[in-house]
Amino acid sequence: MYKHLFGPVPSRRLGMSLGIDLIPKKVCSLNCVYCEVGKTTKLTLDRMEYVKYDDVIAELKQFMSNNPKIDYITFSGSGEPTLNNRIGDVLNFIKKEYPKMKTAILTNGSLLYDKNLRTELLDADVILPSLDAASRDVFRKINRPSKKLNIKTYIQGLVDLRKEYSGEIWLEIFLLKGYNDTKEELKLLKEAILKIKPDIVQLNTLDRPGTRHDLIPLTKNEMQGIIDFWELPNIEIIASPDKRSSIESYNGDIETAIIETITRRPCTLDDLHNFLGIHINEINKYLGALEANNKIRTVTLERGVFYELKHK
Repeated sequence: MYKHLFGPVPSRRLGMSLGIDLIPKKVCSLNCVYCEVGKTTKLTLDRMEYVKYDDVIAELKQFMSNNPKIDYITFSGSGEPTLNNRIGDVLNFIKKEYPKMKTAILTNGSLLYDKNLRTELLDADVILPSLDAASRDVFRKINRPSKKLNIKTYIQGLVDLRKEYSGEIWLEIFLLKGYNDTKEELKLLKEAILKIKPDIVQLNTLDRPGTRHDLIPLTKNEMQGIIDFWELPNIEIIASPDKRSSIESYNGDIETAIIETITRRPCTLDDLHNFLGIHINEINKYLGALEANNKIRTVTLERGVFYELKHK
C-alpha cells in the first residue's frame, strides 16, 4: 500500500491516471464550497516540502518497476499540489527516468502568480487549472480563498502561464446555481478566458456533496446555454460520472469493496478511507460512479455526509 501514490484511477479526462499526492489532507490555498474532499483544515499560501521528495521517489520507483499500463502520472490529491515546493523536482525526475510517460498537473491555479512555480511546471504535458470566478465577491463566495489572494492576481497568473508554457492548458470552470451563473459573472469569465487563451475550457458542476449542503448543480442544458452565450471555441462539458465505469482502469474490485463496506453500515468518505486503506481521491471516483448509476445514495447526518446502499 502506497502512502503518496494512488490509483491508477478511472479519470474522465485522463484515462488511466496514477495520482501523486504531495500535500496532507486538507492543506490548500482555497476552501471551495463544492470540494468533495471536505473543508480546508489549513488555509495557506506557504510553499514547503509538506511530503518528502525522497519518500515520493521511492514509491514511484517501486510502482514503475512493474511496468504499469497508465496514460498519465497526475499531480493531484487531497490538497493543492503546487504548495509543495519540490513539485518541480518530482516532475523532473519523472521526465528524466520515464521520458515517454505523460504528466498532468491538476491545480486550482491560485499560486500561478509565482514566477518560480510556473518555471517548475514547464515540463508537464498538460496543466489543468481551475477558474470559477472573475469578480472579487464571487471569488470569495465560491472559493473562500486565503486573505492574501485576490482574483486579479489569480487571473494574471493564468495569463502569464499561457505566455511561458508550451504544453496544453485545460481550464476547468465549476458552475453552481446562484454562485457564478449570473450574466454579469459569465461576461467577466468570458473576458478572462479570452485573456488566458486555454486550449480547452471544461465546464463542470456538482456531482456529489461539497462542504455546504445547499448547493445546486447546473443541468446539462443550463451548461450548454452558457456555452451558447459565450460563443467561444473549444468548450466542453465534462462527462458525467456514470461514464467512468467504462474506462479501462475502472476497478470492479474496489467498487465491490466499497459496496460491501457500506452494506454493513453507512460510511463517510473518511470512514471508507480508514476501513479500506484507499486514498480519498480514489474512493471519490468510485463513489461518483456508484451514485450516478443509482447504486448508493447520500444521507446528511450530524457527523457529515454518509453513503449507504440504495435499496430498490
